[in-house]
Amino acid sequence: MPKVVAKPEVCMGCHLCEVWCVVAHSNSKDIVKAFKYEKTPHPRIIVDENLPEVFAIQCRHCEEPDCVFACISGALYKDESGRVVHDESKCVGCLSCVMACPHGGIVIDLDNRKIVKCDLCEEIGFPVCVKMCPNEALIYEEG
Repeated sequence: MPKVVAKPEVCMGCHLCEVWCVVAHSNSKDIVKAFKYEKTPHPRIIVDENLPEVFAIQCRHCEEPDCVFACISGALYKDESGRVVHDESKCVGCLSCVMACPHGGIVIDLDNRKIVKCDLCEEIGFPVCVKMCPNEALIYEEG
């Protein structure tokens, strides 16, 4: 079961994981264009600054995901690799998955009244938040 794991003991709260997540999910894949010219997508990872501990929160692709069980439209499901996948075309925006997730790993997109969640950068092949973290506070585990 692939997932990104945070190491709060080395996270410095720089928010670069959020920045690079936005860039990875933008149309241009360019940091300047993504923030200056495009409608910026929501990051799928959020840095929680509950000082003195700071760490990134994202979907944990749980073994038995409460969000999938709570999803009334079938928009959330587990694929064969164990990832929790969001099918945006089926999402009705009920937000029951947000309420069910015990980790706070699902982000609400208020503009579209839908959710966004970590997809482990499926298009890229490796989570960009892990790759770009300067302190190696995020680790990618394949299962």
